[in-house]
Amino acid sequence: MVTILQLETATQVCSAALSVNGETIALKELAAQNIHAGSLTLFISEVMEKAGLAYADLDAIAVSKGPGSYTGLRIGVSTAKGLCYALDKPLIGVDTLKMMAQGFLQATADYTGLVCPMIDARRMEVFTGLYDTQLAEVLAVEAKIIDETSYQEQLSKQLITFIGDGAMKCSETILSANAAFSALNFNSAANMSSLAYAAFTAGHFEDVAYFEPYYLKDFVITQAKKKV
Repeated sequence: MVTILQLETATQVCSAALSVNGETIALKELAAQNIHAGSLTLFISEVMEKAGLAYADLDAIAVSKGPGSYTGLRIGVSTAKGLCYALDKPLIGVDTLKMMAQGFLQATADYTGLVCPMIDARRMEVFTGLYDTQLAEVLAVEAKIIDETSYQEQLSKQLITFIGDGAMKCSETILSANAAFSALNFNSAANMSSLAYAAFTAGHFEDVAYFEPYYLKDFVITQAKKKV
């Protein structure tokens, strides 16, 4: 029996889950701004208590590794690494966009199109990738500025469902009968379960000492417009 603690903090969603052999058994999450630092460890405690497990019962820690919010990713990865050090457990990094696509595909079993997860990166830019129903990359992960030409080649051939907190802002720009948009949340630690379990059974672990989030873009500090 493989028990994995899973953490997702790449967006405004703060989420912790437990899985056993790839099936989610406990989940605690909330979508709100700037809650990760104060809520993540509490959510971890809640799911552990809900499942009736001790930390020694864990076999690994999995964390959403990005792309996504710089601050959110730092909090999630730092927490995961701290637990791995303290408990002497392996660390699993899960691609955030692939996790989102997996969540959508699990919720729509008969779907035959492509899935395009989008994480809002401000203005008309998103962190995104494009996946088929087997989670194979059709287009590589990138920071993409969306305009009227985006995805038109793929949309001319098949249905694409755009998901994530960056998707709805693109619905008036990406115009096609083959374009669908979902406002549902797929940034959930529960959507890591099968991916984390597959990584564990394959022995795909991160180096706890050197693992860093996948930011995709450099972090830029902007000056406030208003003086305090």
